[in-house]
This record gives sequence, C-alpha cells and structure tokens, in this order.
Amino acid sequence: MNKATIVGSINLDTNLRVHRMVKPGETIHGKEHYTAAGGKGANQAVATARAGSKTRFIGAVGNDGPGEQMLDLLKEEKIDVSGIEIIQNEPTGQAFIPIDDNGENSIMFYAGANYAFGTEEVAKNSSLIETNDFVIAQLETPIEATIKAFEIARSKNVKTILNPAPGESDLPEKLLKLTDMIIPNETEAETITGIEVNDETSAKKAAAKLHELGVEAVIITFGAKGAFYDFNGYSELVPAFKVKAVDTTAAGDTFIGYMIATLEKDFSNLREAILHGNKASSATVQRFGAQPSIPYKNEII
Repeated sequence: MNKATIVGSINLDTNLRVHRMVKPGETIHGKEHYTAAGGKGANQAVATARAGSKTRFIGAVGNDGPGEQMLDLLKEEKIDVSGIEIIQNEPTGQAFIPIDDNGENSIMFYAGANYAFGTEEVAKNSSLIETNDFVIAQLETPIEATIKAFEIARSKNVKTILNPAPGESDLPEKLLKLTDMIIPNETEAETITGIEVNDETSAKKAAAKLHELGVEAVIITFGAKGAFYDFNGYSELVPAFKVKAVDTTAAGDTFIGYMIATLEKDFSNLREAILHGNKASSATVQRFGAQPSIPYKNEII
C-alpha cells in the first residue's frame, strides 16, 4: 500500500447545473443547486484514500462551519488531518462551479484559508512527508509552501508530484527542479512551456521542454482522449475509457489519486498506473459533484 501526503487546498464547492454556460452580461436559469466538498488538494486526498493508500494532508481551513464540515468529511475517509491548520481570521476556501448539459464546467475559486498557511506550517509537519512514498501538490496554495514540502521530500527520497493547476506561466525554476513528476492538462502544459498542445506530437515537444526544466516524468492529460506520458525514453497516449460524461469536476483529481495508489516509486509501472487512473476518472465523470463523484476501490476493481 502506497503512502502519500497531499499539500493542497480545501474548499466548499457551490455547484449550479445549467443547460449552457452563461454569456457576459446574460442571466439564465439554473436547474439544480447543491454544495459538495472540494478543493483540488482535498479531492486528490480523497481519491488517494479511496484507492487504498494511506493518506495524510497538509493545508488549512477557516474557523467556521464549512471548515469544520470539510475536516469531518476528510476524517471519515480515514485521512490523517493532523497537518491541517485552523486559521482564525480567514474563511474556508470556496469554489463556484457551473456545469452544463455536456458535463463541462468552469470554476471560480476564492482561496481564503488556503493562502493563509506557508513554509512554517509545512516545516512543523515535516514528519508527515518524510516517511511517505509520494508528496503531491497543486497550485491552489502558496508556491513557497509547496517548494518547502518538496525540499523536505527530496531530503528523504520521497517522490514529488506536481499538478500545476490552475496553470501559471511563471512557475519558479526552483520548484520544477524539485519536481519528479508533473501532471498538467493540455492547457496547463501550454501555459508552462509556451508550446500549443493538441496532439501526441506537440505533447512530446512540451514534455521535452519540461524535461529540460528538470522534471523526470511528464504526464499530460487530454480529458476524454486519455493521458500522454513521456518517461525514460518512452512516450504514449493512453486512451481514456469511453463513457457519457455528466460532470467533469474532480476527474483529473481522481486520475491522480488512483494513479498514485498504483504507482511504483521508480515509476516503472507508469502505463499501468495511468490505465488505473483513467478507469477511475471514467467513473467520476458519470456522477455529479467533486468528492461525492470519486469512486471507491471496490467499484474500480
């Protein structure tokens, strides 16, 4: 059983189902409204735990009702929440997500407490990183905190995995040199490398650029097309499973969590791990919500 620590965001998601996305200045009717636990970090932690890995979390919530609710839900998943700070003067993070009839979404994110923890909080929770196989981070929390977590991981031979979402064009070189594996989608890969990514050929060019920046293994996710990987001289687009998507929220997070649960530390079974992630995310997109849509291990088996 793999052991993983997630350094990342925790949000309360407010979801609104609509027939189509709204245009600027337009008002339309929604057809369903609901809230759910979310945040890319928390989603990935839940996916990792449901996939069967021992999971720990470093992050922050506000001293409020949503924060208490999010902590309770993570505890229910048997996730170690001892590294989650409760911030007194910041609200728990929030995300607002419209989802159209094609299952596509857009996300507006208010960081709140997610941006109120940093290197000190990571350092004092170093024991949650040092004894693990993997540490996983995204870009919904301070980059300085992620760099600190990756420095701790590297000092103890723990593999570092970066999901650079939301995409940023000026990622610190220091962070990329500390990253063993990077997992952007095609848009994020273009944002980081400046290379338009729309097929295997362009994905390979972007991967080459990321290797030059110091990253050992590259996975670029292509949504319904699957996931491209480039590692140790091998590259391939591993196809996704074909299903009818109703909500793509948390699909990428599910992919990462389930892939990590299967992955060997030397990445020697990378293609097999990607297939496992693809299978799990194909279940996620057939359900609504972020964490409520993430499947359990027995469903994937």
